Amino acid sequence: MPKKIVVIGGGTGSAVVLSGLREYPVDLTAIVAVTDSGGSTGRLRTEFGFLPVGDMRQCLAALAKGNKSEYIRKLLLYRFDKGKGLEGHNLGNLILTALTDISSSEPKAVEVAAQIFRLEGRILPITTKNIQLMAVYENGKTVIGEHEIDEPKQGGKRIIKLLTKPEAVIYKEAKKAILAADLIILGPGDLYTSILPNLIINGVRKTFLLSKAKVVYIVNLMTRFGQTHNLSANDHVQEIERYLGKKPDFVLFNNRKIPEKILQLYKKEKGFPTKDDIKGKIHYKLIRGDFLAPELVIKPKGDVKKRSFLRHNSKKLAKTIISLLK
Repeated sequence: MPKKIVVIGGGTGSAVVLSGLREYPVDLTAIVAVTDSGGSTGRLRTEFGFLPVGDMRQCLAALAKGNKSEYIRKLLLYRFDKGKGLEGHNLGNLILTALTDISSSEPKAVEVAAQIFRLEGRILPITTKNIQLMAVYENGKTVIGEHEIDEPKQGGKRIIKLLTKPEAVIYKEAKKAILAADLIILGPGDLYTSILPNLIINGVRKTFLLSKAKVVYIVNLMTRFGQTHNLSANDHVQEIERYLGKKPDFVLFNNRKIPEKILQLYKKEKGFPTKDDIKGKIHYKLIRGDFLAPELVIKPKGDVKKRSFLRHNSKKLAKTIISLLK
């Protein structure tokens, strides 16, 4: 039987990991947060009242494999840059919204989409409840909405508590996947809007404590002014441990130098490389390596959300992750 790997996070980070792992004979499941409230996803969520589909759509695109995979990915990721009412929308989001309306179920819509495009692997929401993300900052301020947390009017403040409104319970299929997994991957992705929104759902912490799977955490390449300003690698790991209820078994950290021209782009947004301050006695295996995809990520026309300029290297991540199964 192939080993079962569960990837937990948001859209872009999980998609990077999935696109590398799909080349190996493993059983893949992606579990994604459902708190996205910005861009095309946010507009559709407001108009239809469904769960946000953007992160699930990115994972679907990442699982495309075979002769037509490039066209499938382009189709699911295609973003309109003109057209009244269409500008800014993503075609994959529209497809999933239509399938949700037809099937009256977000998980069923993703399942049908995977069958239509003949994709390998499963994508599951962490919960089926329609929720909003809430963050409490060190100055006592509370912000509601993933988009408001991701792109705040004022950044640089530390988040001391993350929760959802209303509270939600883990989706039963997501729970089954975590309990059956051999390896669980957390990240990469924005700490407070992609990874931790999965861990604060009721029942997730308990499920992790019951699971026998090894847990891998992939530390972000850069900090983000609105979320993780001045947070080091050790700070990131401690936050994962605080919400997860236990330490990860493995931590992956990129130690390849980031090109200066890309650093300058981040500097304008007050983003900096995540500082490697992990040392001394630790209770997990730290794997430092060249996990960087050095190419600059070009944001498509019509995309109004802030995006990262960098990505992890999917093939190098996958090779290291697979080695942990042995």
